[in-house]
Amino acid sequence: MSPLRLLALPGDGIGPEITAATQQVLRAAAPLMSRELEIAEAQIGFAALAASGTTIPDDVIAQAKAADGVILGPVSHNDYPPVAEGGRNPSGVLRVGLELYANIRPARTYDGLDAPTRRPFDLVVARENLEGFYADRNMHEGGGEFCPVPGVALAMRKITEEGSRRIARAAFRLAAERQGRVTAIHKANVMRITDGLFLRVCREEAARHPKIAYDELLVDAAAAHLVRHPDRFDVLLCTNMFGDILSDLASELSGGLGLAGSLNVGGTHAVAQAQHGSAPDIAGQDRANPTSLILSAAMLLRHLGEAPAADAIEAAVARALAAPETRTGDLGGALGTAGYTETLCTLIEKAPR
Repeated sequence: MSPLRLLALPGDGIGPEITAATQQVLRAAAPLMSRELEIAEAQIGFAALAASGTTIPDDVIAQAKAADGVILGPVSHNDYPPVAEGGRNPSGVLRVGLELYANIRPARTYDGLDAPTRRPFDLVVARENLEGFYADRNMHEGGGEFCPVPGVALAMRKITEEGSRRIARAAFRLAAERQGRVTAIHKANVMRITDGLFLRVCREEAARHPKIAYDELLVDAAAAHLVRHPDRFDVLLCTNMFGDILSDLASELSGGLGLAGSLNVGGTHAVAQAQHGSAPDIAGQDRANPTSLILSAAMLLRHLGEAPAADAIEAAVARALAAPETRTGDLGGALGTAGYTETLCTLIEKAPR
């Protein structure tokens, strides 16, 4: 059997620290995998810009396409120079180049941690990843934003039947493995054509899955319900921007973006990516919490057929988060990045086989 080949892209800020921690945890879980684990590393972000004049070189994109999966560290893309000077957003480039149409973002509460919502919940946002208002990925050529005259800025939103159907199918597949409920999030009362198209496709997919409970909710109402009753949700089926916003809200309600995994999935490629940013203010201080990227890597393993290793990583994280002495400092714990990573590795290695 061929090895499981992963490509790690450390990125900026705390990216190198949490990517190294994630690789350490993956190697601890390697004995539970059905294939030999191989992890290569390549540079993106400011390191790549300094070395090759671009934040994501073409050879890195080729390596990502050749790998079984990618671990993408956070990047400081808002601080990059203009695209013409090499400052491309690696996340957007990979999503388009690898056709990663689904961004799957779970959010759940953990025993022992106080969550702002004060209600236990376990949900997942299935976010369309290649359309919507995102100017870097909704046009074949050129951007989706333009300024026809000074003082007037316009943005175009692209919603297609194909894009809506792919994410709807992904959402119903998820629901079939979970609690069996899908909620389509929209604003069709004002965006009647674009969200009307999205809802039509969602309803067609719902009709193909009669055993899955299906309902629809306006995005503003969904935000309110997430705050008050997040436990009413299972799978939230969203267009790009709504899914981006609601997944961050759900993660914060569960305890913070640092606890939430994220997986970008396409027909043949998958990229694990932390939900949070690069936090350059704490880089190199052994203060970064690597949980989000570690859980994202576990999602990647599960997607690649390595469920036992993914289970072990997720169980180790849950156990570590349950007690202050095995948490990182941002969660009121006693450990830094290195100590927390070592704790997770020990829990994985001691887990029943």
